[in-house]
Amino acid sequence: MEKKSAILVTGVAGFIGSYMLGFLNKQGFKNIIIADDFSKNEKKQNYIDKSILIKVEREELFDWLSKNILEIDPMNIGFVFHLGARTDTTEFDYSIHERLNVEYSKKIWNYCTEN
Repeated sequence: MEKKSAILVTGVAGFIGSYMLGFLNKQGFKNIIIADDFSKNEKKQNYIDKSILIKVEREELFDWLSKNILEIDPMNIGFVFHLGARTDTTEFDYSIHERLNVEYSKKIWNYCTEN
């Protein structure tokens, strides 16, 4: 993949995703689209000092992709790192895990296979 291609990374507000973003930056990748729930100020330190192209709220990602992908053309999205998930072990509402971990992952997979 050429370094001019865009990379989509989900879960960058979390520990693993933020380290992936930092690693990609150190490798010279700056054209990175990040997606996550950016509402928690205490997680801002995980991504604020990193080089990115665009920041997209997790719940808006698929609408954004369908409407705005031409804005980043001709770079296109060359790679997707899907690291976003609900990892809170104290969350007992399965519907939250199903929506964020299962259904969201399926939507990412479908986007990748279609594009």
